[in-house]
Amino acid sequence: MKKNESITKIMSTNITTVHQGQKLSDVRHIICESNIHHIPVVDGKILIGLISFTDLMKLNIVISGADERTIDSIVDQQFTIQDVMTTKLMTLKNTDTVRQASKILAESNFHSLPVVNEQKEIVGIVTMSDLIKYLNDQY
Repeated sequence: MKKNESITKIMSTNITTVHQGQKLSDVRHIICESNIHHIPVVDGKILIGLISFTDLMKLNIVISGADERTIDSIVDQQFTIQDVMTTKLMTLKNTDTVRQASKILAESNFHSLPVVNEQKEIVGIVTMSDLIKYLNDQY
């Protein structure tokens, strides 16, 4: 296994982002329809936060029996992206290694790490699944 393999080898670069002014229901739809569990929040191209599937699940919303339109309305009336997103982020630089990513993910409670360039612009994301696939490919 290569100890200094670049993070760019395993990170996802075709990432979906949202802007802080969007509706939270947009995030809900992206997560439900795209099988994505982590969505970076950006201001322009600058990373300012992250919303996970778990963050949405923590919301206290009574929706039993509601249709999609009603759910969206309730979500958007009660919460904004800023209310839900995590802003204290651990990130990787695009010059970091797979080893650095695995060390951070192994020692933390995170399941993903956004990857940014020198200007703090999001350029990718690394998830636990990316690391497992990488490890599997090594054997």
